[in-house]
Amino acid sequence: MKYHKFISTFFHPINFPLIGTLLYLLFVPRFINKTQEYTILLLILIGTYIFPFILLYLMKRFKMIESYYMKNVEERKFPLLMFIAISFIIANWLLKAPNSTFLALFYIAYGIGLVLAYLLLYAKFKISLHTSAIGGLIGFLLCFSYFFKLNFLIFIALLVILAGMVGTSRLVLSAHKLNEVVIGFILGLFIQLATFGTYFYII
Repeated sequence: MKYHKFISTFFHPINFPLIGTLLYLLFVPRFINKTQEYTILLLILIGTYIFPFILLYLMKRFKMIESYYMKNVEERKFPLLMFIAISFIIANWLLKAPNSTFLALFYIAYGIGLVLAYLLLYAKFKISLHTSAIGGLIGFLLCFSYFFKLNFLIFIALLVILAGMVGTSRLVLSAHKLNEVVIGFILGLFIQLATFGTYFYII
């Protein structure tokens, strides 16, 4: 049980946008100056990691949520609205920065996925945000590798294995049902693919 709690905590959904950003900055075959790199990393670190972590800590401290996993449907609504706003604010900023459109699409897709997750709460259905985040990162890397002709096969294979581990942990901890885990992963993956496909088809 401790193993599964560790997996669920260490691979929390808030980690994956930052991982995607780091991979983009490391491998994008376009010149991005160091000042811009550091600015992007700082903004995303604050927006997707530090600020949400502080807010979730305060919500738990004041008993607005029972745990950081937000097992209750009602507990998820406000944090999801916060993450939706952050995703689109970051995406809008990245769209205005040079050589960052591809990364902006990553955050737009994440935002769309969170909107769908939020709407599903009103149907009393809570997808796994853990597997949705991993699926989203896999979808992003598939698009990244396709459009820039890069080989991310090892990264993608490791993430698929990780998705299985995290999904299993969520089931063992009774945080989700099997359909919530599977649908979360599928939504995260295909929203990324659909967002990038739609954008590049239009332009």
